[in-house]
Amino acid sequence: MILLQNLSKFYHLNGNRKVVADRINATFPSRVSVGLLGRNGAGKSTLLRIIAGTADPTSGEVLSDGNVSFPVGFAGSFHPDMTGAQNTRFVARIYGANSDALMDYVADFAELGQQFHAPIRSYSSGMRSRLAFGVSMGLTFDTYLIDEITAVGDAAFKRKSKSVFADRMSRAGSIFVSHSMGLIREMCDAGAVLENGKLIYFDDINEAIELHSYNMKP
Repeated sequence: MILLQNLSKFYHLNGNRKVVADRINATFPSRVSVGLLGRNGAGKSTLLRIIAGTADPTSGEVLSDGNVSFPVGFAGSFHPDMTGAQNTRFVARIYGANSDALMDYVADFAELGQQFHAPIRSYSSGMRSRLAFGVSMGLTFDTYLIDEITAVGDAAFKRKSKSVFADRMSRAGSIFVSHSMGLIREMCDAGAVLENGKLIYFDDINEAIELHSYNMKP
């Protein structure tokens, strides 16, 4: 379970005050896949980083009774001068995982070939995403934070990603960001809509999609 208590986040951009979270109180239940919806710029990725602990809120706090993944798709997860293999081994050590086992899993899953041993800065965005998804799925978390990641790659890789994700969700939960409503419906049971710093949680993903669609009307 992840609990947001009076969570606020704002910053100033080009002289304007940008509000991501405005005193949000919400609960993300254990072992539930939640689709996080919101318009471009609403702050979905920022909220994921706050939940992961890689960004600080302005006020309030995030509480969890389980372990939470790093935000998959977040470029800052890896050191650009280290290779994919070195980053994988480093992450394994951080989370107390078997380094060799994770290396083998990611090398097979991400399908990077020799690029696995090249610096991250030489990767395309798709290669970084495949690496991030492979590392995340190779580790055991109670909640996975997924940001558009399964949309990366060819049809075969997408099928493989969905299959692995479904297997992990049989034992864990997730907060899942995607602009594809079809993918959200397929992957998620519940939903949460972020709009103007407010977050509304729905037990039914279809109700969340309905509100998001209404918000997106001109």
